[in-house]
Amino acid sequence: MASKMKISCKMCRREGVSLCGKDHCALKRRHFPPGVHGPKYLKHRPRLSGYGLQLREKQKAKRLYGILEKQFVRYVEEASSRKGNTAEFLVQVLESRLDNVIYRLGLGKTRRQARQMVSHGFIMVNGKSVDIPSFRVQIGDEIKIKDSKIQKGVTKENLDGIQKHETPKWLSFDSTTTTGKITAIPEGEDLRQVFDPTLIVEFYSR
Repeated sequence: MASKMKISCKMCRREGVSLCGKDHCALKRRHFPPGVHGPKYLKHRPRLSGYGLQLREKQKAKRLYGILEKQFVRYVEEASSRKGNTAEFLVQVLESRLDNVIYRLGLGKTRRQARQMVSHGFIMVNGKSVDIPSFRVQIGDEIKIKDSKIQKGVTKENLDGIQKHETPKWLSFDSTTTTGKITAIPEGEDLRQVFDPTLIVEFYSR
């Protein structure tokens, strides 16, 4: 796993939004970018150019999902090749990653943890083991934690608290069988993110 895919609270502070998914994110205590000049940011906010705004939105998306530039460009190209709203298609592509679905189901507390669960062979899709975090799920796919991994420390802890987790409308989860299912394509409110996908599309359209 590339080191640049590791989300730290420093990145959250740089972008001004929580990207790590941690309850104790440092952004809640320090609402300014890291570095010696960070505190001055609140008094003297720099005015970003159009390019600067687009760049920051792109960085937010990449860091939120833990994706490097080359792979992110492929997702943008895929979304652009479809007929319709490219910005919506981009978010749908990102949301359909297996590691993101594990996070959305509540099986992983953060996307990084969900990515590790997939990489370490904890997850099955339609009864087959899948260890590729970027694996793309489709409507009807069933996702389950392997029986041999259910009692593992992190997995057991997440399953114990999953009833408090709010599952998106496009997913369903059966707590008795610990099985999640893709029931639809994310639309409407499920596409809302901390970044603006329209600005990202504009960035790559220059």
